[in-house]
Amino acid sequence: MKVLIAGGAGFIGSTIASACLDAGIVPVVLDNLSTGRVEFTRDRIFYHGDIADGALIDRIFADHPQIEAVVHAAALIVVPESVARPLRYYRENVAKSIDFVDHLLRNGAQRYLFSSSAAIYRPGTDFSVDESSPLEPTSPYARTKAMMELMLADCAAATGLRALSLRYFNPIGADPQLRTGLQIRQPTHVLGKLISAAENDEEFLITGVDWPTRDGSGIRDYIHVWDLARAHVRALRHFDEVLAPDAPRRYDVLNLGTGDGTTVREFVDAFRSVVGTPLRVREAPARPGDSAGSYTRSVRARQLLDWKPELSIADGIRDSLAWSARRDEVLGSA
Repeated sequence: MKVLIAGGAGFIGSTIASACLDAGIVPVVLDNLSTGRVEFTRDRIFYHGDIADGALIDRIFADHPQIEAVVHAAALIVVPESVARPLRYYRENVAKSIDFVDHLLRNGAQRYLFSSSAAIYRPGTDFSVDESSPLEPTSPYARTKAMMELMLADCAAATGLRALSLRYFNPIGADPQLRTGLQIRQPTHVLGKLISAAENDEEFLITGVDWPTRDGSGIRDYIHVWDLARAHVRALRHFDEVLAPDAPRRYDVLNLGTGDGTTVREFVDAFRSVVGTPLRVREAPARPGDSAGSYTRSVRARQLLDWKPELSIADGIRDSLAWSARRDEVLGSA
């Protein structure tokens, strides 16, 4: 089985590619390297280019007619940047993705996994959500994901496409074999900033401390990126069971999370317990586009994909620290 992974040189896409290889699935990686790293494509089939390049998509399918499914993990993801530069996010995450789907349809693609986000939800009073929860994206980034889901549902209803949107919660960790990890030297998410603060003896900022959560800090569902990658393998293996070729339903959504809500303060405590060294913490206002957060209460992924998370928050912290220590060996100092 061959699978086209758009964005397969990025953090999540490269980890999905590793999980595919381990499962006997051959990944064909497409990435424009705007945020991905060519080092993550070593010993993998790789095409350097943009998802909106129709001629390139045609060539990929001509070179690899055995491609049976597409994983779309190519997107810009930084929430504050999306607030400051919304047009860039709508262009890259929506306009180019529409072109991509058009090119895929022309080449007969039928199975499509979309990397969506839990940021599109309006959380309930306890901050838990399932796939039927109302949507209320609060940033341009999140709105690009919601727009793509609407487009995919309409497209699946009108064409031969079958699409499954996988709504990610908060990935942490790295490939446990340290083949790939977070490529960004100055990451913007909580764990990346914690590692940076610990390594450089800096303050860690808890951004947002007056949310209506149990301790005032944001609440998240932290899922190990390897569990996330494993879920994609299960989705590829079970795709025709979730969305049968002859069934009237051609579009569906699944949450990929642990089912446990962890506040930022609790996550900081978990980090301290793993590293065992002091950490200076200071409170700060929420960033533009931030929200209180959410966690999944859904069991649909377990039921439909025969999948459940196996790695803990501590595992994610340890693997992230191990990758941080090895990052420059793999990627250099850039």
